[in-house]
Amino acid sequence: MFFLGIDIGKNTHVASLLDEKAKIIFKAYSFANTLDAAEALLVKLEPYKDSLEIGMEATGHYWLSLYSFLAEHKFIVHVLNPIQTDGWRKGIEIRKRKTDVIDSVLIADLIRYGDFLETSLADEDILSLRNLSRFRVYLVNSVSDLKRKAIAVLDQIFPEYVSVFSNVFGQTSKELLKSLSLPSDYENLSATKIEEVLSNITQKKKASKTISTLSDKARRSFGIAFCKDSFAFQLKLIIEQICFIEEQISSVELEIEQLMSKLGTNIKTIPGVGSVIGAVILGEIGDIERFDNPSKLVAYAGLDVSVSQSGEYESSSGKLSKRGSPYLRKALYMAAQRAEFCDPVFHAYYEKKRNEGKHHLVATNAVARKLCHTIYAILKKDIPYEVQ
Repeated sequence: MFFLGIDIGKNTHVASLLDEKAKIIFKAYSFANTLDAAEALLVKLEPYKDSLEIGMEATGHYWLSLYSFLAEHKFIVHVLNPIQTDGWRKGIEIRKRKTDVIDSVLIADLIRYGDFLETSLADEDILSLRNLSRFRVYLVNSVSDLKRKAIAVLDQIFPEYVSVFSNVFGQTSKELLKSLSLPSDYENLSATKIEEVLSNITQKKKASKTISTLSDKARRSFGIAFCKDSFAFQLKLIIEQICFIEEQISSVELEIEQLMSKLGTNIKTIPGVGSVIGAVILGEIGDIERFDNPSKLVAYAGLDVSVSQSGEYESSSGKLSKRGSPYLRKALYMAAQRAEFCDPVFHAYYEKKRNEGKHHLVATNAVARKLCHTIYAILKKDIPYEVQ
């Protein structure tokens, strides 16, 4: 057997080949991230292809093209979590050295040794769920950033505005801010202008009263008296961006819903898990068969507790390791927040932890770990959730 380790880079990859006795056949073979270079790699691997295993790290998104190419040519390719290779390096590399050449040899040696857990690789639908779920997180975070910017601008030009709404970014408020953002905009409003503003608002009667309230507050506003037009223009564009991205989020969620329906999974039968959270969980876990037991799934989510042990001394900080998928960990925590109040089993477990003196957040983390065990059983057995 031969084992090829590839250290992945943005523009250039480095490969090293070992035999089953760890003898180096070649090392430091550098090739570009291009089709021509990948085809040249095939020629170099031709003498070994019938008894060859390949390993590479899941480094950002740079590994995907090469992995896809090698998989199409029927090679056995193992994709490793960088945490594993880092641990392997610390175990065998005494000197603190890290180079592309050293890493490619380490990866080859790790797959030769065989004690590794492959990173999450799944079929096309599951991978699509992961891509869409992560993109949705990006869009949601973008909206949150824009909302913070909008509030910052409002605090300067019309600080009294926020107090009128329970939700500044509700439909009525967003429509008003597109054309009426300055206190002076509410002075001497014509009936035509009011009618124009109300045309895109659903609750027109309530909105009309809101405009009247804002007019009263505008007369005594303590907003800035300079650069008002530039701030108002900036706010208008921010609101338009928010509306546009929120429409994109809805489109992504619709796509996710269709994929979830196509998969016919039982994940949504679990308390606190809907289409969006279920998509994150399925996408991040990938193939449940990668995990021998639910504890490994808990560790993959980073919900296990950090432990330090030496001899007879063992210490637990009580803090989560947070070494796994942050997307999965957040999704499980959000699901746990719902499950601990809407399901009798998880609610009883949450109350048990609270009665033990645990803080709400600690108790919710415990529920999230229990949820991991339930998800493992549901996916492993392919059965719907039932209250026990």
